[in-house]
Amino acid sequence: MYHYARVIELLNCLERAEELLTHRGICGKSIRITAYPEREEGVGVIEAPRGTLIHHYKVDRYGAIRKANLIVATGHNNIAMNRSVELVAREYIHGGEVREGLLNRVEGAIRCYDPCLSCSTHALGQMPLRIRLYSHERVLLKEMQRD
Repeated sequence: MYHYARVIELLNCLERAEELLTHRGICGKSIRITAYPEREEGVGVIEAPRGTLIHHYKVDRYGAIRKANLIVATGHNNIAMNRSVELVAREYIHGGEVREGLLNRVEGAIRCYDPCLSCSTHALGQMPLRIRLYSHERVLLKEMQRD
């Protein structure tokens, strides 16, 4: 149901964006920033569709950004993404034999956590992937690749 929830959230965001883009107070011609920054450093935390985004900025006395550090959802989702790929592997790999569809399922698992909208929605089955299956003795048993 994850993808359905994202579609509902996207529709809500588009409706809200339309409201904001037609608001007279926001889109008026009398908007001008005349203040200088109160602080030269700030941190913002935003909950986004695929995870938490953390922004850390430093500005000069005129408000020009001098340093920016972003921690994006991929970093937060790395453990969950790895566990999802592991679950797919346990389902599709048995005794060194790989069932058909492994690459597509791994791709699907990764896309659930991808913070980049264009990456999460581009054509299915076209994500470049390389999967290597090793024995317990670290001998390469099989390699599958899609460019």
